[in-house]
Amino acid sequence: MAELRTDVLVVGGGLGGVAAALTAARLGGSVVLTEQTDWLGGQLTAQAVPPDEHPWIEGPYAAPGYTELRQRIREYYRRNYPLKPEVAADPLLDPGRGIVSRFCHEPRVAAAVLAEMLAPWRASGKITVLTEHVPVAAHTSGDEVDAVTLLHLRDGREVTVAAAYTVDATELGDLLELAGVEHVIGAEGAEDTGEPHAPPVADPLDQQAVSWVLALDHRPGEHHVVDRPARYDHWRTSVSSFWPGPQLSFTDIAPETLLVREWRLFEDNPEQHSYFPLWTFRRVLSAANFAENSGIGDITIVNWPQIDYWEAPVLGVDEAAAARALAASRELSLSFLYWLQTEAPRRDGGTGYPGLRLRPDVTGTSDGLAKTAYIRESRRIAAEFTVLEQHVGVEARPEGAGSAVFTDSVGLGRYRIDLHPSTAQRTYVDIEAYPFQIPLGALIPVRVENLLPANKNIGTTHVTNGCYRLHPVEWSIGEAVGALVAFCLDKGLPPRKVRSDATHLADYQRLLTDTLGTTLSWPDDIRTRTH
Repeated sequence: MAELRTDVLVVGGGLGGVAAALTAARLGGSVVLTEQTDWLGGQLTAQAVPPDEHPWIEGPYAAPGYTELRQRIREYYRRNYPLKPEVAADPLLDPGRGIVSRFCHEPRVAAAVLAEMLAPWRASGKITVLTEHVPVAAHTSGDEVDAVTLLHLRDGREVTVAAAYTVDATELGDLLELAGVEHVIGAEGAEDTGEPHAPPVADPLDQQAVSWVLALDHRPGEHHVVDRPARYDHWRTSVSSFWPGPQLSFTDIAPETLLVREWRLFEDNPEQHSYFPLWTFRRVLSAANFAENSGIGDITIVNWPQIDYWEAPVLGVDEAAAARALAASRELSLSFLYWLQTEAPRRDGGTGYPGLRLRPDVTGTSDGLAKTAYIRESRRIAAEFTVLEQHVGVEARPEGAGSAVFTDSVGLGRYRIDLHPSTAQRTYVDIEAYPFQIPLGALIPVRVENLLPANKNIGTTHVTNGCYRLHPVEWSIGEAVGALVAFCLDKGLPPRKVRSDATHLADYQRLLTDTLGTTLSWPDDIRTRTH
């Protein structure tokens, strides 16, 4: 078994993990960064989900590193793609012109840019990257994590990495379980948190749906129909109690109103509560951006309600049950594609779009599906401070009060509380939240001294995870954690001491603001905005 030693071990190469690694290295630490797939970027790349962002993302309220990432992605397109001149000149270049975000782009481009950002640090040896590695054991002494053993998925070899600080940036909070860190899964009960939109009683197996995303283009007149999935008839006929019909249809529920709505794939259909075609929802390349003779057409990402898998959870069950749930999620996605290709109603009275074609090159896989499932909910640490709906939810706050102000803020975020249907057969919880801060207390476990979270595993609840789980917030969490471990290494302090001592906290926050350029508070006129 190989052994490595480093200042900081970051397990999980999603946006939070990359941000933590880059920040710790920039501030002088040595870092080992691991990732289960061969792409860094997590939900942005390996899970193939275009960024969900807030309205002020282009200003000073985004994390500095996230701003750099977005600028580099735009420059990548300008350097390498045959953009129309007016498109290339647009400072807010949007490759996909998707509906979900002002900035939709291919996952493979984001993966390439993240590799560029890490390249000089890897060359200098400040950051060592171990892709296709998963944690299999955590070695602890009392309240500290001494080392983590990782398995190389390709050759079966193991490596143990010892570090002064370990960061759990995995998609499911894997180290929390391996290291015995106190944590929560599923939904807390309103009887415990007092949250208006929590279920009455806690249920660990009440978890948000996962989705196995896929990339498509459309080649009219061609035939690209996939094999009929084995359980296609199940997905074609099964109806959940809260859903208006089978998922293999254009009928679903509007998350905010819970009204039934009807979609079309390509055509606008505003009279049916749908104000844009599904095709444009998460489109990552728009043909309109490129030279007419370029041959570049639309490419879209299917991350739509029809592929939300809510039949079984992936946490709190044994490995075999979790694997079955993930396999079923893949099959649901392929079944929806087969339905689109063969049975989906068209406006011309026909059925099916056989020219829909999977794009493996876009997802970096052999089949056009994402490398891993899109995970919306993780194990979450039992933290020194837990963010509740009462801190950020508009309905749970006094009228016009805005979000709670945290004196230990380490960054900012903004998104609705957006909970997808759950494995407890609960429908959407989609409610407004104020622009919010990320409190340091939510990043510090109640007991363990040298392990910190940097993904969806911070001290939120099932409810508030719904607004803290998005791309820019995850990056902000990672930057804050990377800076915190660098600060603690420099000062010889444990993280909880930084939070509990006003002088240390002020010094750490100055590191964030003065050195990194992080903004820690919203202006009141934004903090109190409801949309």
